[in-house]
Amino acid sequence: MKVVSGHQPVYLPWLGLIHKAKLSDVFIYMDDVQYLSEDWNNRNRIKTAQGQPLWLTVPVDLKNSVTKTLKDILIATENVPEKKQWQNKHFLSLQSSYARAPFYKEYLPFFQWLYLEQKWEKLSDLNLAILKQIFDWFKISTELIIASEMNFQGIKSDLVLEHGLKFAADIVLTGMHGKDYIQVDQFREKGIRVIFQEYKHPTYEQRFGPFVSHLSFVDLLFQYGPEAEEICLSGNLTRNELEACS
Repeated sequence: MKVVSGHQPVYLPWLGLIHKAKLSDVFIYMDDVQYLSEDWNNRNRIKTAQGQPLWLTVPVDLKNSVTKTLKDILIATENVPEKKQWQNKHFLSLQSSYARAPFYKEYLPFFQWLYLEQKWEKLSDLNLAILKQIFDWFKISTELIIASEMNFQGIKSDLVLEHGLKFAADIVLTGMHGKDYIQVDQFREKGIRVIFQEYKHPTYEQRFGPFVSHLSFVDLLFQYGPEAEEICLSGNLTRNELEACS
């Protein structure tokens, strides 16, 4: 049985994306779709020492981007070099919130590399670097496909069907929002079953007061380290259960 899924590039993604990738044989990095303002393409949340969620937003330069397709979206650069860039600010925010978390130091080298040693020009490249590291940390062996390298032609439901056909899917796994546009009958005619992922966000002990849900994966990772994978998947659809659906 072959499971195909995908998602547009997300900055510091939430746990539901990790669960989806973990269930799949092929995960398509959908950098060939349109950038969405005020979505998750360039921002996510962490929890501050005050117990409140804080948005970390990567500034984008839509004016000078060749197209509004995600693969072409440029990261805005500041005109005053001596001022700290967004990368420094995000690194310091993570440090302020998680420096005393049990596993912060273990994962620190990657974030030092990401924010302090690299200069990112395109949003998609930044998000892909993060996603590849997530695959390593969460032991995800799924094949990662870069959509912009595949010349897909469809949109919405047709695009998802094209993904499934291209990689000979038995099951296409998509998010709950897919119910708004996926034409399930078209998939069934091609011998593909559509499963809508209904991710149940785990509750775990957090620092700094009451639990805040739907944060970036870093909140769980810094606090639980190697146990983060099990916590992320707990209480959710398993691969065995998914195969039983076919």
